[in-house]
Amino acid sequence: MTEIEIVERLTSDEVAAVLKLVALATDADGVAPLSEHVMLHLRHGGDRNARNVLLVADGEIAGYAHLDPTDPVEGPSGELVVHPAYRCQHYGLALAQALANEAGRHQLRIWAHGDLPAAGQLAAAAGFKRVRALWQMRRSLRTQLDSPRLSEGITIRTFRTGHDEDEWTALNRLAFATHPEQGGWTREDLDLREQEPWFDPAGFFLAQRDGKLVGFHWTKVHGKNGREADHAHQAIGEVYVVGVDPAGRGSGLGRALTLVGLNYLRSRGLSEVMLYVDETNTPAIRLYESLGFKHWHTDVMFAKPAATSTGS
Repeated sequence: MTEIEIVERLTSDEVAAVLKLVALATDADGVAPLSEHVMLHLRHGGDRNARNVLLVADGEIAGYAHLDPTDPVEGPSGELVVHPAYRCQHYGLALAQALANEAGRHQLRIWAHGDLPAAGQLAAAAGFKRVRALWQMRRSLRTQLDSPRLSEGITIRTFRTGHDEDEWTALNRLAFATHPEQGGWTREDLDLREQEPWFDPAGFFLAQRDGKLVGFHWTKVHGKNGREADHAHQAIGEVYVVGVDPAGRGSGLGRALTLVGLNYLRSRGLSEVMLYVDETNTPAIRLYESLGFKHWHTDVMFAKPAATSTGS
């Protein structure tokens, strides 16, 4: 027997079951099926307006989907995962339809991580079209790495927990004013990440001029040798977020901040680093390529147009 349940809050047992499902899917596919944002929601319940879709088969959670309805411009977005033992039974299609029903007459967007063929087939079957791609890029930290060159008057320090949150949030919003996800971060989004085991202010670099924040590079460490314990793979660093005040763009500060973080990650004994960048962000891709990064894999966003009403 199969049933779909849509709930605002999961019980602790349901959260544990979904996290186990995510781990199994990650092992099976070689890529995590849910974004950091959704994983934070699962662990902390941060999205008040989110919807959780559970697909239960024979008394077991065989699939999970998350709907974030908060974007008033682009419409709700979703992500989904099916237990490896329950695939090829149209459960992914059922979850996608449940998300579409919850989205109502709004456009629905769904992220597929890793650009796996099965995800593309599911999207096509459900009436979705590819509309956006996010590259993951990587480089070795064992090869040559330049030293950062800072403009006169720029100083670098690390983030001070309990002191810098509001000023950083304001600068992040300014730096990513046109970014569909990052620019919408609130103080609560930052607070949730500070609770994560991987959070380390020693790897969160702030650039100042005359006492004012003008840029930042927040690094992250994944894996068994870092401070994040969700995956058993070898530790890898991440250029998590790099942002510069729009008034300072073109000054080389973004490149310098990136190098500050890369040198720090190398000092941690890490051998590799990754980052994410929109496929259409040509200037950023060129910058990262000039720093030795190469395309590794792609996350894809699919969208289904909003339903249209017909007059009588």
